[in-house]
Amino acid sequence: MEQSIKTYQNAVDVIKTAILQSQARAVKAVNQEQLALYYGIGRYVSANTRKKNWGKGAIEAISSQLSKELPGLRGFSARNIKNMRTFFEGWHLLEQNNSAVATAEFTRINKNESVTSSNVNSAVVTAEIPAESEIHQLQLANLPNFPLKEFLSISFTHHITILAKAKTYEERIFYMKYADDYKVTVEDLEKVIKQDLYHHQDKMPNNFLATIPDYKQAYRAIRMFKDEYLLDYINVEELGMHNEEVDERVIESNIVHNVKNFIMTFGKGFTYCGNQVHYDKLGHDHWIDLQFFNRDLNRTVVFELKRGDFKVAYLAQLSSYLRILNDDDRRTHEEAPIGIILCKNADKAYVEYIMQDFRQPMGVATYKTADEMDPELLKVLPPKEELQKVFEESTKKEEEV
Repeated sequence: MEQSIKTYQNAVDVIKTAILQSQARAVKAVNQEQLALYYGIGRYVSANTRKKNWGKGAIEAISSQLSKELPGLRGFSARNIKNMRTFFEGWHLLEQNNSAVATAEFTRINKNESVTSSNVNSAVVTAEIPAESEIHQLQLANLPNFPLKEFLSISFTHHITILAKAKTYEERIFYMKYADDYKVTVEDLEKVIKQDLYHHQDKMPNNFLATIPDYKQAYRAIRMFKDEYLLDYINVEELGMHNEEVDERVIESNIVHNVKNFIMTFGKGFTYCGNQVHYDKLGHDHWIDLQFFNRDLNRTVVFELKRGDFKVAYLAQLSSYLRILNDDDRRTHEEAPIGIILCKNADKAYVEYIMQDFRQPMGVATYKTADEMDPELLKVLPPKEELQKVFEESTKKEEEV
């Protein structure tokens, strides 16, 4: 171990100096400074490990010595230093002469040369971080549309999550913007990526452009929903419910008990209003499966849950609900309500064709449940007995009312 420490002491000194300098500036721009530091360390580690300048166990030895020389230091475990390398290698395309991304630049120091106050500045060079007002004016060479503001705004952990789970440049940019826009936690970001939001955005069959007068509002609604959702907390088949109506109650019950997850599936701005919401119209009872209000759209949004394949009758049913809400429930400052049918399968072309004659704003999306997921993912779901208990408790409450 002593030999390892001596061998990598130069690297320890360089990284330690960068850390201390970075901490002194952290008050001004904590997150941006951290990203700059991690990116620079990642470059330094990448260059020395990928080119075999360091031997096996180098990162572990460096991490151990850093913790000894900087007691209380956090964030520099061997694993996290490797994450810094991943961070650099994932975004090394930003390495251009006029790049405005702040980086901690490490220069080589001869192994036999000691780090002193006279050569520290040549060993560690940190680029200036742009001010907030200047960010939008910056252009990256070959990447004129790169979202620099979002890149510098989200945390290092968010970055590592995106790099690990989103493989293409376009996907990473999308989830970077999503994380900054919606201010999601790392856990919620992981769920969104698992649901593959990138490949399902803006593809839900709908009639929003034809039924929402304000085209900006129409496009906002289109962007809010996707064509397929993963409701991985539902396992209807394991419950053995083969009656379609009963199965729909199971789905609804599980959504209500996981309403936060359900809302996160659709994005920000949703407020849960209730399930099986009752409306009486001219002596006829109407029960809406799930009712929400969305602040961004300034509209009530209702969801009708269907266990089987899409049927034209579902649109007629949803249209009647929206008509009643528009006449009896809509406030003067609110926009007209919209409705989404969630069903098991749907022919998109057929849905869009049939939907042309409906005047209420509607869309049709499909969903997947736990029984269609990878067996490895099923292991993290609640057991069958727990789901059965949820359904039985929900049924008992309804009978008591």
